[in-house]
Amino acid sequence: MSGPFDTVVMVDWSGGNDRGATPCKDAIWAGVARDGVVEDPVYLRNRQVAEAWLADRFGAERAKGRKVLAGFDFPFGYPSGVAERITDRADPFALWHWLEARIEDSPKRNNRWQVAADMNALFPGVGPFWGNGTKTDVDGLPRKGRSRQGHGAQDWRQMERAARGSFSVWQLAGAGAVGSQTLMGLPVLARLRRRFGACVWPFEAPEGGLVFAEIWPSLINGAVRAYCAKTGEIRDAAQVRLLACAIASLPGADLAAMLAVHTDEEGQILGLGYEDRLEAALRRPGGTGMR
Repeated sequence: MSGPFDTVVMVDWSGGNDRGATPCKDAIWAGVARDGVVEDPVYLRNRQVAEAWLADRFGAERAKGRKVLAGFDFPFGYPSGVAERITDRADPFALWHWLEARIEDSPKRNNRWQVAADMNALFPGVGPFWGNGTKTDVDGLPRKGRSRQGHGAQDWRQMERAARGSFSVWQLAGAGAVGSQTLMGLPVLARLRRRFGACVWPFEAPEGGLVFAEIWPSLINGAVRAYCAKTGEIRDAAQVRLLACAIASLPGADLAAMLAVHTDEEGQILGLGYEDRLEAALRRPGGTGMR
């Protein structure tokens, strides 16, 4: 492996409920590249199973003194000004902890719709969250984005304006939406960060034995489509397999350049602007299997 990390773990997250014992799409999947070998993707049926698996993996890797880069496919930050509006602090981690204290989660039930409505109540007007995915109306949570008005928050983070096809963090339901994943993912990262002393890029320098980064597998959409057409693998599984392989195969200078970005609040997508290099890494000898 040419980069500064011994192990790369890429995670396709989910904001929904338990997906059952049989591996399926729209669930949590983890891809791992370790010592020049990309492992078969791991199916994780719910967030409780995923958090336990991640803790076990991080603990085992760190016990051996190995450096780990872990990517998660949901936003690490909200548009500028939101953290301060919610927590009175312009600090993304303050918002992580705010959510950790309020999100209630179990395999079959969670309170993300109500938490989103509670956050909406801290803004003027209507919104910014929208997309109630249940049959029951939630007071303060509009079903349609066009029903929002006067809330004052930006719909997009700066990097999403360059990430064509990305979704706003405010959309909670619908194909491709990431709002629910974010609400249900940030509390998990808050706990794992505290437990393992992880550094969170790009809010912190990517140093130490465990680094978290935001990812967006659509950066390698062409490679994923081709791979799925050839193998028939579930897209979510293929995404984490290929992205783990691509990042682990990058020349160290390329990965260092990606990680050189620093932001105070909104976050950044690892690899944005380097799509060609990520796909080129997959075309090198060894392909998706590395060595």
